[in-house]
Amino acid sequence: MTAAPDRNELAAFLKARRAQLDPAEVGLPDTGARRKVAGLRREEVAQLAAISVDYYTRLEQGRVRASASVLGTLARALRLDDDQQRYLYELAGKTDARPRRRRPAQRVRPAMKRLLDQLTLTPALVLGKRMDVLEWNSAAAALYIDFSQLPPERRNYVSLLFTDPVVRGMHQQWEHDARDAVAALRMEAAADPDDPELARLVGELSVQDADFRTWWAEHRVNTASYGTKHYGHRLVGDLTLDCDTWTSPDGSGQRLMVLTAEAGSPSHDALRIPTSWTAERANGGLVKDENS
Repeated sequence: MTAAPDRNELAAFLKARRAQLDPAEVGLPDTGARRKVAGLRREEVAQLAAISVDYYTRLEQGRVRASASVLGTLARALRLDDDQQRYLYELAGKTDARPRRRRPAQRVRPAMKRLLDQLTLTPALVLGKRMDVLEWNSAAAALYIDFSQLPPERRNYVSLLFTDPVVRGMHQQWEHDARDAVAALRMEAAADPDDPELARLVGELSVQDADFRTWWAEHRVNTASYGTKHYGHRLVGDLTLDCDTWTSPDGSGQRLMVLTAEAGSPSHDALRIPTSWTAERANGGLVKDENS
C-alpha cells in the first residue's frame, strides 16, 4: 500500500532538484546568455523529460498528480540517484515499479559480425536498439566518421545526425534524412516505451535541437528500411548511395545497414578511394573499439 501523495512536498522537491543541476551536466548547450535562475529552467526539465511545459508547471505548482511513467522520465531528467528516486515516488504516492535488474549490454550477433567482416569495400554498420552504432567496417568509418574515436555513449546514429558537424554536414538532404531518422526512432519507442536510455536520448536531443523537438512531437513513424542518400563527402565530393537495412530475425532489434552505388557510376568509383585508403590502414581488419 502506498502513502497518500503530498503534492506540496513533491513540488518543493522538484524545484529544489532542478536548481541543483548545472545545465552542462545534462547536455545543455552554452548560449553565453546570463541565466536568471540557478540550475535548470522549467521548460528545460520538461524537454528533458519529454513532457509538456504546461504539465510540468502544474506539477511544480501542486495542481496535478504525476503518473508512474512521468515520474520515471522525471527521475532520469533530473539525474536522481536511487534514494532520491524512492523519495520521489513516496511523495507522489506511487509504487516504485522501476526494474531492479540492469538491462544487458548490447552485443553484436555473430552472424551479423561475419557479414560485416566480409564487406570490405562497402560501407556497413550494425545498428542496435535506439539506433546505437554497435559495429562498423573500415568503409563506414571512411564514409562517415571514425567511430572508434567516440566514447560508446556517443555512438548513436540519430544523435550524430543532429549534433556532429561532420556527419550532419555531409547530408545534402539533411532535413529529409533527419526526419526519417526521427520517425525510425519513434518506432523504437513504440517497441520499448520503458527504455530509460531511449528516454534519455530523446530528452537530450529535444533540448539541444529545436528541429528534433518539433519532429518528435509529430509522432511520424517509419522503418527506414531502404532509400537513397545524397552525401557531400569531405574528400571525394558528391555521392549518391542506395541505403538498405536488414533486420535480424532473432528479435534483438539489430539491423545491418549497407550503402552501395551502381557499378561503374561516378559514386561507385569515388567511394572506392577513401574506403581503399582506410582498409589499407586497417590492414583489412575491422575498425572498432578494442574495449568492446
